[in-house]
Amino acid sequence: MAARWATFDCYGTLVDWNGGIRAELERLFGVEPADELLARYHELEPELQAASPGASYREVLTAALERLAAETGRTLPEGEASALARSLPSWPVFEDVPAALQEARARGWKLAVLSNTDRDLLDASLAAIGVPFEDSVVASEIGSYKPSPRHWEVFRERLRPGDVHVHVAQSLFHDVEPASRLGIPCIWINRLGEPPDPRPARTLSSLAGLAAALDEIAREG
Repeated sequence: MAARWATFDCYGTLVDWNGGIRAELERLFGVEPADELLARYHELEPELQAASPGASYREVLTAALERLAAETGRTLPEGEASALARSLPSWPVFEDVPAALQEARARGWKLAVLSNTDRDLLDASLAAIGVPFEDSVVASEIGSYKPSPRHWEVFRERLRPGDVHVHVAQSLFHDVEPASRLGIPCIWINRLGEPPDPRPARTLSSLAGLAAALDEIAREG
């Protein structure tokens, strides 16, 4: 019997990536510059990932924080270069996530994560979410970071003929654009209130309504 798979980005979609990073920037550099630093961090991280796709996410987090401090004339306190990596397991899970994932599972969907992270860091976040996932693909094990297509290519190799696959993510850049190019229908979780976009098959403001949206896409396919 064909399976129905929902794959997810983790950080930004299930776990509050912005909130986790911003809290560390605020702790290290103060409240006032935190928003500006976070915006610049969002530019630095994908640059480093594209330049060094074989680097672990710990290494990316550390290098991005060091570069951020250097280019803005700030000094990282001693021993704090790894602050983002150390804090990641405590980044908060969005409140809407557990119930939405449980409902999807109850309707017969298998869950997987395609994440730009390291295995142990993802495992800590999945434990915090508290809902079982059947599979996962992480950047540090495949030598590639999204938006490169390798996560989806690896996952597709595990599917059987007839399986349904829908991808769920918050980031247009990291997830919706590359998955759409591969012909994978997407549900965009527009947590940041961005302008409408034509690429996703469905757009939700949170994971509320996820299971119904997954079922609709499966029926249409």
